Amino acid sequence: MSQRPDKVEKDVNASTANKLLVICIDRDNDVGEKAGIITPVVGRDVCIEAAQRLALEDPEDADSNSIFSAIKTYEDLISKGYQVEVAIVAGVKSRGVEADEKILAETKKILETFAANGAVIVSDGEDDESVIPVIQNVLAVVSVQRVVMKVSRSVEYSYAVFGKYLKMIAYDSKYSKFFLGVPGILLLIGGIATIFDYTAEIFAVLVSILGGAFVIRAFDVDRAWSSWSKPTPMGFIRIFTMVAGILLILSSVPAGVSTVDSELIGADTELITKITDKIIIGQFVAGALPILWIGMGAIFAGTLLSNWIGGIPRQISDILRIIVLIALYPTLAQFTNIMIYDESSFTLIPPLLGGLAATLVSATILFKKYRKHKDQEMVSD
Repeated sequence: MSQRPDKVEKDVNASTANKLLVICIDRDNDVGEKAGIITPVVGRDVCIEAAQRLALEDPEDADSNSIFSAIKTYEDLISKGYQVEVAIVAGVKSRGVEADEKILAETKKILETFAANGAVIVSDGEDDESVIPVIQNVLAVVSVQRVVMKVSRSVEYSYAVFGKYLKMIAYDSKYSKFFLGVPGILLLIGGIATIFDYTAEIFAVLVSILGGAFVIRAFDVDRAWSSWSKPTPMGFIRIFTMVAGILLILSSVPAGVSTVDSELIGADTELITKITDKIIIGQFVAGALPILWIGMGAIFAGTLLSNWIGGIPRQISDILRIIVLIALYPTLAQFTNIMIYDESSFTLIPPLLGGLAATLVSATILFKKYRKHKDQEMVSD
């Protein structure tokens, strides 16, 4: 028995990481939001106090268990002869880049007072563990421990978990807007339509609203709109060009219809035959194309201008969008001539090759300019 401590001491001294920092990660800052604790928290006693305060504020939060697990890991390493310190670092509620930057800054601050040569990460899930590469920039991670809470699998607990999610859907505005708001609008419109006996017409309206909600959520249209509508010059530019572009795109439809020969539309033929007539299609596209392209160009130009004013380094891709839009126009215009005047399909080749050449030359010039600018920045740094 007396030889074992000597062996442990020898192993510890031989280890390349014998001065360890046990880090409990709280990326969404529950310890600060719920318990009002300012991080970083360094030391066994203050970490215990932080875990107790968090557990009292929210007994169901798993982060308090992670802190206790970090303290236990700290004591186990102390008993094995390591030089150890335990600490809690936290990000911000919204997670993301700001949270990772805050965790990195707090880790550097701890290392100023405790010069560890290895880290033991303690977390309660994959979200916290995603910060590990950030910590590895300043300190080698020698071990990662995930805290998994033991819970009952009885039916009662399953109902409790299900009830918690239902409460989240009902009272959390982030979820209730979609899971309750959209069905509520559909039911309200359906009920009013039933009262006034518009049950047949309302089906199309309900399907359109539901489809629009799915599209908005699937493509993050609401988040994009919230970022564009911020009271900044870039936000106002994007709003103006987006609205103007959409209006122009919509107005291209009546512009295309007005260019179709009225004699072709008024001819005594079936509707399907009119729609599939290539002359009618060609005339419609020829009339709609200029307005449609101007609308799309307005949207692309607004994106370019807002990124340029905001200093966002994405001008190359924004300029290339506009160049491709311009280069494609002659090809589409020639396509309408083929549809209307029954020209040969080979007449598409010259404008297509010209547009491709213009795109390739523009892309080459822009990328060379970008690389030259980058090289100048590196030399100046």
